[in-house]
Amino acid sequence: MQPDNLDFQQNHFQLFGFSPSFQIDTAQLEQRYRTLQALVHPDKSAHLPDAEQRVAMQRATLVNEAYRTLHNPLQRARYLLSLHGVDTQEATNTVMPLDFLTAQMEWREAVIEAQQAMDSAALEQLEARIAHETQQLEAQLAVRIDAEQDYAAAAGLVRKLRFMEKLAEEIHAAFDEIDL
Repeated sequence: MQPDNLDFQQNHFQLFGFSPSFQIDTAQLEQRYRTLQALVHPDKSAHLPDAEQRVAMQRATLVNEAYRTLHNPLQRARYLLSLHGVDTQEATNTVMPLDFLTAQMEWREAVIEAQQAMDSAALEQLEARIAHETQQLEAQLAVRIDAEQDYAAAAGLVRKLRFMEKLAEEIHAAFDEIDL
């Protein structure tokens, strides 16, 4: 593939030669990213006129943005749903099942308690639990998107994953606070 062949109208999956799917081969994504990045790196166009350098920069930006989107499962799911015209409504729809909200509250309380107690072992256990729960949600998301094409249910799972992402961020912040 030549840099000139990169079509700005391609979606991220097309750019990397994948079918639109939640489950992708991340090793292949990494390999294709390195190949594309080597082709479009701005240093390769430093000798070109300004207009061509700007286009080269846009190509590099497109490749980087597409990679970041496809590499992150939550962003990949959002992107896939947007390709199907589905808004995840993360900012406006916070309705969640009661058991999920209860678990969220308990986990947040546990993070606060572990942080106050400077208990990194408790934070590590919480981090492992959240990682496990996140993996389960991602597996459900793959079924909803790839097998069932149930995009409304997938949007609900994306909202749950966003909650889990925030909780993971809180755990990392608690680790940082303990390490001070």
